[in-house]
Amino acid sequence: MDKRYACYCGLYCENCAVKVKVYPAAKILYDEMKNAGFDDVVAGIPGGDGFWAFLKDIADNWICISCRDGSGNPGCKVRECAKEKGVEMCALCVDYPCGHIANFDAGYPMLKSDNALLRGEGWEAWCRLQDERQAAGFTYSSV
Repeated sequence: MDKRYACYCGLYCENCAVKVKVYPAAKILYDEMKNAGFDDVVAGIPGGDGFWAFLKDIADNWICISCRDGSGNPGCKVRECAKEKGVEMCALCVDYPCGHIANFDAGYPMLKSDNALLRGEGWEAWCRLQDERQAAGFTYSSV
């Protein structure tokens, strides 16, 4: 497990549905449509130009590193707060839980228990859980 993919909020990038499922699917869809000649007919389809440009951009340029390295929502209050306080993850902050994480974890039901695991049992236990999820094909469904 690579700690740089441990998000400040307690999510783990390697279990992200966008990274694990959406990006690879977009790449396949774009390649298949391009091979089928879609770029020759896209202009005649309502909204086709915008869709094609969007899909091409994902297929060609989408690189998600981690929120620690600049990916994700640039205005993420959780990230801003954690960086300002100098904590590796919110769960390790003396003010945890706070309003920033309470709003965020509503979309990720397992986040509270994951952060409780990190606080109570430490990095090894949290990392082991993330590795087990990854091996089982788990992805966060909320994006």
